[in-house]
Amino acid sequence: MDQRLERAQELYERAVFAGDADAVIAGHRQLDSVEADVALARGRLLHASYLTDRDEHPAERGLFERAIDLYAASGDGRGEAEARFWLATYHQVLHDDHDTALPLLQRAEELSVAAGDDLTRSYVLRHTAFVEQAAGRLSEARRLMSESTELRRKVGFLPGVAANLVGLAYLAAEDDDAGAAPALLDEAANVAAESGAVAVAGWVDEARTNLGL
Repeated sequence: MDQRLERAQELYERAVFAGDADAVIAGHRQLDSVEADVALARGRLLHASYLTDRDEHPAERGLFERAIDLYAASGDGRGEAEARFWLATYHQVLHDDHDTALPLLQRAEELSVAAGDDLTRSYVLRHTAFVEQAAGRLSEARRLMSESTELRRKVGFLPGVAANLVGLAYLAAEDDDAGAAPALLDEAANVAAESGAVAVAGWVDEARTNLGL
């Protein structure tokens, strides 16, 4: 059992048998923390399902919003950063709504930096690069994607490195630097194979076809 649930049980007993009124509030805080984690995890799974079947699941947005509220209320900046990122991704990926996504990404970056969470920040930078790409600011998009890639290398997130290298190849081609794309895709293929990222390996093949390589 999650230790927070065990703690909530202990706090219930303190409230009932020891007459500790403050234990009830403390118990709710423990459960709010659990609920936030579950909401975020369920939202991520629904997003993964969308990427497979392209059918929007109505609960996804609400789960991320609930997680944000709970993390913010408890002062969990790390959790709030991740939840804000995923809500931004919902708007960006499902509805191509970069205007709504951008302030969520900006706040997520602030919170992830403050929490020292390089992995979440790498996701935020990647998706901020997509905002810049959509606006035609390709140099900035490449800079952000490169910074995200270096963070992923730092934390050892190799499937994410491979995914970013594919993104960088597309950005290079779009930025009239197609000569850089083959080496990026070769590295992406190697990293994907090394890390068992079969889906990303497929993205590499698709990118080679799309870019005529």
